[in-house]
Amino acid sequence: MAWKELLSDYFTFTRKERIGVVGIVLFIVSIFFLPKAFIRNTPAKASAADTSWIVAMKKLETTDTINNYQQTGQHLDDNNSNYYQYDRTKNKYYGEPQGELFYFDPNTISAEGWKKLGLREKTIGTILNYLNKGGKFRKPEDVQRIYGLFPNEYERIAPYIKIESTGDNKNYAENNTPTNTSPKTYTPRYAIVDVNIADTTAFIALPGIGSKLAARIINFRDKLGGFYSINQVGETFGLPDSTFQKIKQYLKLENGSVRKININTSTVDEMKTHPYIKYSLANPIIAYRNQHGSFTKVEDVKKVMAVTDEVYNKIAPYLIVQ
Repeated sequence: MAWKELLSDYFTFTRKERIGVVGIVLFIVSIFFLPKAFIRNTPAKASAADTSWIVAMKKLETTDTINNYQQTGQHLDDNNSNYYQYDRTKNKYYGEPQGELFYFDPNTISAEGWKKLGLREKTIGTILNYLNKGGKFRKPEDVQRIYGLFPNEYERIAPYIKIESTGDNKNYAENNTPTNTSPKTYTPRYAIVDVNIADTTAFIALPGIGSKLAARIINFRDKLGGFYSINQVGETFGLPDSTFQKIKQYLKLENGSVRKININTSTVDEMKTHPYIKYSLANPIIAYRNQHGSFTKVEDVKKVMAVTDEVYNKIAPYLIVQ
């Protein structure tokens, strides 16, 4: 009897309690089954949306490729896209190839020579294939027609193309120029600039040099106390090496005398203004002088631990002892 009363007390529900229990059960069931119902319906919609997006992107990529080929006559394959980035809106390639600039004849230069200029192997192969089949470059502009040669690449090497005069070139000139058939001689396109006496106007006249770069070169020269080597111009802040290599042929240095710094009398403040010395070298040089006495010759500055052989070779032309 006691068990029946106990069970009756715990498992007998009123009408409201039964409604509550049923509601809780329905809520639990809905939580369990509803997500599955949404998952079954969602993928079809998401798949359609994803498919339309992918189709749109592929269409856009195809359009870019077609427009690029129509505008430049060049494809952007994997080999090219890793080398340059193409801006279709400006019809321009961005990128800076690594290579050395020098005068060359495109009809006789070797594959190694092309590679040294900074051209890609695929483009070099196209050029050599053209030459091996009997092709010939008769004027510098002909190089521009090579398939796969980017406009930026041609503009970079164009000033250095020198095609030697041959019989074929002479016949070509006779057939295409009615008056003057004499071989053309190369003449510099820009005036030669003396790096130690030129003003900003002279530097601005060089290719790739604007007013800001010209001012920086002059400012760097003044802080150094003059250049003792043309290569120092290439150290100017903000001057790309490609631009320096382009203008290097138009630079000269007739007087390499520079302003000297007396390492026996100069103070830290006087030394640290020099771009090659600064405070990191000026302070240990003065400290060594204070501890060991005056320097007897310029080479003694190498006894300062901070002055390595490389540093010494760079600063020695600007030092003096008195």
